[in-house]
Amino acid sequence: MGQKLLLKNIDVPGIRHYQAYRENGGYANAEKAFKMTTDEILEEVKTSGLRGRGGAGFPTGMKWSFLAKPEDVPRHLVVNADESEPGTFKDRFLMEYIPHLLIEGVLISSFCLGSNTSFIYIRGEYAWVAEILEEAIDEAKAAGWLGKNIQGTGFDCEIYVQRGGGAYICGEETALLESLEGKRGNPRLKPPFPAVKGLWGRPTVVNNVETIAAIVPIIEIGGEAYSKIGVGRSTGTKLISACGNINKPGVYEIDMTITVEEFIYSDEYCGGIPNGKRLKACIPGGSSVPIVPANLLLKTAEGKPRYMNYESLSEGGFQTGTMMGSGGFIVLDEDQDVVYHTYTLARFYRHESCGQCSPCREGTGWMEKILKRIDEGKGKMSDIELLWDVQRKIEGNTICPLGDAAAWPVAAAIRHFRDEFEWHINNPEECLTRNFGLAHYADPIEIKETAN
Repeated sequence: MGQKLLLKNIDVPGIRHYQAYRENGGYANAEKAFKMTTDEILEEVKTSGLRGRGGAGFPTGMKWSFLAKPEDVPRHLVVNADESEPGTFKDRFLMEYIPHLLIEGVLISSFCLGSNTSFIYIRGEYAWVAEILEEAIDEAKAAGWLGKNIQGTGFDCEIYVQRGGGAYICGEETALLESLEGKRGNPRLKPPFPAVKGLWGRPTVVNNVETIAAIVPIIEIGGEAYSKIGVGRSTGTKLISACGNINKPGVYEIDMTITVEEFIYSDEYCGGIPNGKRLKACIPGGSSVPIVPANLLLKTAEGKPRYMNYESLSEGGFQTGTMMGSGGFIVLDEDQDVVYHTYTLARFYRHESCGQCSPCREGTGWMEKILKRIDEGKGKMSDIELLWDVQRKIEGNTICPLGDAAAWPVAAAIRHFRDEFEWHINNPEECLTRNFGLAHYADPIEIKETAN
């Protein structure tokens, strides 16, 4: 059984409410942090090696250190709870079942950053979760953990929950800030970065829910101890949202030292694939990261076991690897149609594009139309090259990463499953009644020997 930091008390009855949370050590780490200097807290976060858990994996301590501190200018912490990445639901789980962990994390982080007014920007569809958070904030305030002169420290802090309008683009930090200011959620050009000019033009730190929640155990055990959990630069624990063709979908906390094979097939985690089916492919980090076939998921191109951490999943780059991303782990069995699923993702990104950048606005629509044509048995062989060309002209040519998020799934699907696309085109009637199947996607990889 792996070590649990975030979910260790998840099964305690009533842990959603203040009394049970407090009786099980809740807010003790806020008390501890209040006795430290802000520089000491920042140093612990840096030492921990904590990386942003929203997908980018940027070092949290380094991000905090960039925060500008002009005199007499308010600073803000904004928690990104706009969890809209298909396949990702671990932040929802944290907020729904142990909301005070997030609130304590916000409190400690706000104290360190000098934010007297902090915000949790939550996905519009998470209406019931927003109500849970608001109730927990009221409980914390009634107990003296929010408001003026918290616990006699002289520190003032208020936390507000802001519901979004249900736009995926508002998961991008600058679009989130625009929405929080009451504007249309369009990404901003950077620089200036939010750390210098963020919410209402003030210095702002934007971090993911899981990232801020992880501050609590870092203060509890210390940055050095936290850094020794995991491996390499993949320190601490990571929440994984597991779904798709597995026996035990759900949210799992891992320490990033286990193999992908163990995560999929062990009873402790996903429990294997139902009905004796074989693994075909996986999208291991949410819908925007490259899909990989089974033989590149369980082992790297060099034949080494693939591990559930940032470095191992990305080994080989996009040619043979993928990304940890937001931890949305989507498993596909042998009956799944990669062409259809790629079309579904393209349709999502076309719908969610804000339309500000023409490569994304136009390109996502083109990719959706081409993929729909292929999926319906009306494609031409030239469509594959056209798709490749369109995604290539979107990637890297937009203000925010949504263009990349739309392009990467298409590129990876063509790169690894081109024969499935060709089969759809060459068998226009048959592709409407059955799927391509497993083919060679689970076959062992042939390692080509290179001359010395």
